[in-house]
Amino acid sequence: MITVLAGGVGGAKLVDGLAETIGDEELRVIVNTADDEEFFGLHVSPDIDTIVYTLAGIADREKGWGIEGDTYRCLEMLERYGLETWFKIGDMDFATHIYRTLMLRRGMRLSEVTDTIAKRLGIRHRIMPMTDDRVRTVVVTESERLSFQEYFVEKRGEVRVKSVIYEGAEEAEPCREVIPSIMDSRAVVIAPSNPILSIGPILALRGVRQALRKTKAVRVGVTPIIGGRAVKGPADRLMRDLGIEPSAASVARLYSDILDLFIIDEVDASMAGEASKYVPRCIATNTLMQTRQDRARLATYILTAINEIRESHQKY
Repeated sequence: MITVLAGGVGGAKLVDGLAETIGDEELRVIVNTADDEEFFGLHVSPDIDTIVYTLAGIADREKGWGIEGDTYRCLEMLERYGLETWFKIGDMDFATHIYRTLMLRRGMRLSEVTDTIAKRLGIRHRIMPMTDDRVRTVVVTESERLSFQEYFVEKRGEVRVKSVIYEGAEEAEPCREVIPSIMDSRAVVIAPSNPILSIGPILALRGVRQALRKTKAVRVGVTPIIGGRAVKGPADRLMRDLGIEPSAASVARLYSDILDLFIIDEVDASMAGEASKYVPRCIATNTLMQTRQDRARLATYILTAINEIRESHQKY
């Protein structure tokens, strides 16, 4: 079994590559839910939906999120009624949120609803919300507190950030399969997702970081920063605002206590020595996933590295 910690488009791409490459082995994905928000009375789980749509083969390939070929007639009508429509939800996407909200109101847990949605869309791998409890990423600027979606979508990440808070994380419990998945897997992979906004909330949950320290699984991280810039999203700007140099080495430092191997892009190969100050081993390859072939190639590279580390451990 392999477990992945993921959030958003970069995470979805790597998960898709692993799902294509892993064969019959079980793949479990622990997904950030601190970005979840209510829009138009509906519970929206953006990171879960991005991963589910990608694995189901229906994601919008150009945007990376939403459903391919979706229309926006419902949103257009809501706008005519005077509602704010800066968060773009397509008509088919609305169906997912309606279903999720109905099931939650009937007493199902988010993890149960997610499992049902994934199965209905033909996904055989386990997609797990990080928690069934309420955790929200709050972005604190010089003048206001913003939800993640307000910061990322409405403000386009163009405001200066003073701090980031994972509201509710101290009280929240990880979903019941999260810790066992980390402890029982042969490998745990931290996807190339935003280390502060996507992976940070997962690691903030009670017991998760401790499990990653204790597990005998091979622990691998993949950088979301290439050449000092985020592949997608505001990770580089956010890191700079928080006084962290946006670099692959800085991401390695953030994960220094929970990785055996860190994979950086070949563009940053000269940074491997610096990254190795924080993680036992750092290697470079092409981590940019522009095509499905790229996803499979990176997944194969990761799986090969995992096997090599496991074999070396067995020798000693």
